[in-house]
Amino acid sequence: MSRARRRRERVLEHLAELRRLPIGGAPEPDFRARLRAELLSGALAAERAHSAAPKHARRRPARRRPLLSHLATFGLAAAMMVSAFATYQAVPGDSLYPLKRAAESTLVRLSADDAERGERELDSAKTRAKEVATLLGSSDNPPLVGETLEEMERSTRSGISRLERAEPRSPKIEKFARDQRGVVGPMLPRLSEDQQTQAEGYLHYIEGLAAPQ
Repeated sequence: MSRARRRRERVLEHLAELRRLPIGGAPEPDFRARLRAELLSGALAAERAHSAAPKHARRRPARRRPLLSHLATFGLAAAMMVSAFATYQAVPGDSLYPLKRAAESTLVRLSADDAERGERELDSAKTRAKEVATLLGSSDNPPLVGETLEEMERSTRSGISRLERAEPRSPKIEKFARDQRGVVGPMLPRLSEDQQTQAEGYLHYIEGLAAPQ
């Protein structure tokens, strides 16, 4: 496997882990440790390459460059991590929200098969449900709530369709439906009349996906 491909797969793994963070959540300690280890590994590799270069190819001052290089690496990494966490905590209306949606779309497009793509689309639907709950808890913004409910249903139908083709009668579908009912159901009293109609139609659709308790 080429070095570029390995780097690409690590980036995708980090995106997938960040994608699973709850709204307002923080990364797990083991994820932070692994990311820090990779950054350190990259910095050390760069230092070894610098040390192995011919003396005449190095620029002066030789002693200050490694320190400045390390500081720049960690500064850039910290900025990227803060930006990534802020992006994945964004909700509709936030300036970083389009980046969050673009990252989700990228993960879906890079899925290996219909089963994986369907699961990621269902993950997107769950994220939309959490965003609606956040919007309702922070402000009264009916247009954004309605649009997010529409996106939730669109992702759900697409994800279910793909997953049913790849894995008929998959237990993942039933679990998804149960989880979504637990998130969307309690929202109904806080929605406007039109939004309630949207949400009730959605609940009716997923009702048939989960077996009775």
